[in-house]
Amino acid sequence: MVYVLLVAGFILLIKGADWFVTGASEIARILKVSPVLVGLTIVAFGTGAPEATVSIIAAVEDSPGLTFGNVIGSNIINIAGVIGLTAVILPLKVESQTVRKEIPFTLLAGVAILALVADRWVDAEATNILTRGDGIVLLLFFTIFMYYVFELARNHRDKAITEGVDERTASGGGWGKNSLFTLSGLGAVVLGGYWVVESSTDIALQFGMSETLVGLTVVSVGSSLPEFVTAITAAIRKFSDLALGSIVGSCIFNILFVLGAASIINPLNIDSRIFVDVTFMIILTVSLLMFSRTGWKVGRLEGAVLVSSYIIYLIYIIYRN
Repeated sequence: MVYVLLVAGFILLIKGADWFVTGASEIARILKVSPVLVGLTIVAFGTGAPEATVSIIAAVEDSPGLTFGNVIGSNIINIAGVIGLTAVILPLKVESQTVRKEIPFTLLAGVAILALVADRWVDAEATNILTRGDGIVLLLFFTIFMYYVFELARNHRDKAITEGVDERTASGGGWGKNSLFTLSGLGAVVLGGYWVVESSTDIALQFGMSETLVGLTVVSVGSSLPEFVTAITAAIRKFSDLALGSIVGSCIFNILFVLGAASIINPLNIDSRIFVDVTFMIILTVSLLMFSRTGWKVGRLEGAVLVSSYIIYLIYIIYRN
């Protein structure tokens, strides 16, 4: 049965991503906002739903290794795997505001999570815990990010109205049709991602993998499939800004909202080995920022570097286990 669910989950992911991107891109036109804004919000939070679901349920069930490992592992594969593979298939155009603001905010989120537990890191005998207070701090950072996104959307809409642009005439349908496409696609993506995660986790545990390793690998890869399929679909449809925006937004959502909410529900005991993974995630974010500034795109060579780094990292954490 787990293998049937695995196959069915992949089918739902692929078809759901197609509907989701179609509906979301058309809603962007109707609202007179840029696709990157839709990527940072609707698409990012929608495709991030599997990570949020798995991590919060794991926190409730007192499985902190799975919660923290899933979030950090998902961000690593989002940057190195999803952006890397997408760029190898089709180079990704990067908006200047993404380089100047969104990617640095992703870096800030990574540094914040490292800083919140740094005082326990330096003391070998201390217990590494992400407390409820830390969770509140992360959610406050998330509130600031949402304020920035809404201001950006308002300014972009005001500019479109001033220029007299009526994007609704160019859209492929009205609110009803595109909302149905978006919601149906999101539902299929979330359900498909959940089936893939549940079935693949059962299979991995049968092979004797540890909870943290399952979170860093199987669960993070499975729950990142919505981002990957959505990004590939968006890039092929020439919405590369939506593709990159969705990944950046998903990374911010994972760290600030998912970890923040999970640690408020149940303080998270953190395996000291996870600091290596957090540091690697920050290095990847810095690399993405540097790559994005070269010609305002992430090219095939840079994508190959990101993918290669993830393969090396994967070999390392399997060996570490």
